[in-house]
Amino acid sequence: MTPPGLPQPPPTGASALPSGTYDGSVVIVTGGGTGLGKSIATEFGRLGAAVAVLSRDEAHRSAGVAAVEQAGGRSVGVACDIRDADAIAAAFDTVESALGPIDALINNAAGNFPVPAEDMSPNAWRTVVDIVLNGTYLCSREFARRLIAAERPGSIVNVGASYAWTGGPGFAHSAAAKAGVKNLVETLSVEWAPYGIRVNGLVPGLMPHDDEVAAIAAVPGKYEGQDDRVPAGRVGHPRELAWAATYLCSPYAAYISGHSLVVDGANWQRRHTVQPPFTPIREQLGRGPFGEPPAPRPT
Repeated sequence: MTPPGLPQPPPTGASALPSGTYDGSVVIVTGGGTGLGKSIATEFGRLGAAVAVLSRDEAHRSAGVAAVEQAGGRSVGVACDIRDADAIAAAFDTVESALGPIDALINNAAGNFPVPAEDMSPNAWRTVVDIVLNGTYLCSREFARRLIAAERPGSIVNVGASYAWTGGPGFAHSAAAKAGVKNLVETLSVEWAPYGIRVNGLVPGLMPHDDEVAAIAAVPGKYEGQDDRVPAGRVGHPRELAWAATYLCSPYAAYISGHSLVVDGANWQRRHTVQPPFTPIREQLGRGPFGEPPAPRPT
């Protein structure tokens, strides 16, 4: 008999916090127009926050704003390249003009795709690290400088990844950057606690959604038997990550800072008594020997 695993969460539309928890609050979600970021933005809106969706892509911004408004919240989409400090400052100015002083920042925007390290171009490395690590720092810095000057408390949540602890074969660029993001949680939480600014991390597990990056979705076997890959016996739902994000920024978590909360059904901690046969990353990704051009992706 197969054990039942962890139970399913409450349905879509349920909230983990009292209605109105974020009434009068302003929240920025970078990359809040797609996937997990959109779920997080939506849940803040459902709880009363005015949500700014920051993204370079107009269609993504529109999708995020629509999702927040459908949940009953107020939202604006603001164009921003988080690799550019001046662009971030301008975007934050726009948010404050439209919605008011910012209370919380969710650093969710990221860039990622699978590639063996030996095949990775210098530009690919720089681009992912620039978005994931530098972008997170630059947004956090802009947020903190404003709140420190105004003597206002606030909260930052950095969306991370479990391979910040374990390493990520096939994702050297993202794994290294996410390790830096995790370190920022621990460093900035100490530096900024005297100013009333909390900094925490939020680490999603396997949570399928409609906006998965095409290169990741194309990994051979990606969607086969996903529930069986998790000790919980099921994949996660994006709303479960959103509930955790709203909790970490809320008054109910006022004494939590410097912590990385993993929402993955214990998956990253699993170990085998006898390890299965090792498969090199090139083989996992369906790549031929080094130096050969990659096989064309199916259309």
